[in-house]
Amino acid sequence: MSNAGNWAIVLALALTLAACGEREAAPGGEGAPAATPTPVEAATPAPVLDDAGLRAVCRAVLSVVHEQQPADLTADALSDGVVSLSWPAPVDGGRRTAECRVSGDVVSWRPTGLPDDAQERWMDTAQDPILRFAQDGETITVIQTQPDGSTSRTDVALNGQEAR
Repeated sequence: MSNAGNWAIVLALALTLAACGEREAAPGGEGAPAATPTPVEAATPAPVLDDAGLRAVCRAVLSVVHEQQPADLTADALSDGVVSLSWPAPVDGGRRTAECRVSGDVVSWRPTGLPDDAQERWMDTAQDPILRFAQDGETITVIQTQPDGSTSRTDVALNGQEAR
């Protein structure tokens, strides 16, 4: 067989092997691609928030992030879509502070009042959890997606309290 014939066989085998690699494995089978999580909130669009709703969402989300009761968080100010919040510091009796903003159903926040200004960054990088919310009446569900893809859901009941 000639060199041209050998090359034709090698090319045919290479194309066949390449085509095999493009097929997906059967679900659940060995080598099956990992399931792509479907965002929980994709089924319902994020509500357009008024000032009170923005305060309520920020209080709910930061209460989950900082393991506080929503009633303990106070929305001290709201300016240009950014809510400034504070709550009792659990150790020294002082106050902790943060800012929060909402874009669609995604919530980002940053600590404020820290001794090192460099630590007062928005927690919205690839190394930070993604925080989303869904609202059903007086209940705000906070969905945290960790950088490793794991998720948790926490329902926060506002119990008719005015968003402070």
